[in-house]
Amino acid sequence: MVIDVGIVQMNSSESYEDNLAFSEHMIAEAAERKLNLLAFPETFLYVGNDHSAKHDVAEKLETDILPRFSQLAKQSNCALLLGSVYEITDENSGRLFNTSIFIDRDGSEKARYQKIHMCDAVPLGYMESAGIKPGSKTVVLDHELGRLGFSICYDLRFPDLFRSLSDKGAEIIFVPAAFFLHTGKHHWLPLLIARAIENQVYIVAPNQWGKHYGDRISYGSSVIIDPWGSILCCAPERVGLTLSRIDIEYLRQVRSNMPLHTHRRPELYI
Repeated sequence: MVIDVGIVQMNSSESYEDNLAFSEHMIAEAAERKLNLLAFPETFLYVGNDHSAKHDVAEKLETDILPRFSQLAKQSNCALLLGSVYEITDENSGRLFNTSIFIDRDGSEKARYQKIHMCDAVPLGYMESAGIKPGSKTVVLDHELGRLGFSICYDLRFPDLFRSLSDKGAEIIFVPAAFFLHTGKHHWLPLLIARAIENQVYIVAPNQWGKHYGDRISYGSSVIIDPWGSILCCAPERVGLTLSRIDIEYLRQVRSNMPLHTHRRPELYI
């Protein structure tokens, strides 16, 4: 199966309305191009430093965001990865989930993944766990487009997660992100390519780009990588839509020619 995939590179701001309007524009463009799948980056509807504003966005998830994107998916006949959105938790600390949601082209929600690894990078002045509650399970979806695995941004640094997803049959793994410029220029592409090669999967990684607020700058280079580690497309230094085709049959040929999964000896790795 060959599928047409779009990744959206955004420079999301503190304006929920502006981010939403840009997202709707990207979905309209995806519909014109008859894409099968469109993927947005991490926290694409709000990037800012006001935790109460994040709560305001999270409060809209069930009442506004999901109904709206469900309707947009149906109108565009295109599956949508809401790279991540804020989601209310049931704890009293005020923390939120950082959640990725997959909406099918018929408007139905098919998967929901809550980010499990927190980016507590003290030297960079960032402590994600202060405002975000980590999730507690991995997610793989059996879909008509292929077996889909889910991750978010900082999860990329944990190869065991990607091995677990591929062991569960994932053929396409999403890595929506808001990767920092400081770390991204050294680690973003090398880590993504490594995860694609070692697990023989397609990587679909839409990223935030550019200056957001204060000294917060995202790296960009939104990318789709094939199971051989080849970069199929990489976004230029601006916001917008970048396209590629994913061929699941090619993935199966790669796995057949070099059957890494059957060569593993996990009993010796302890």
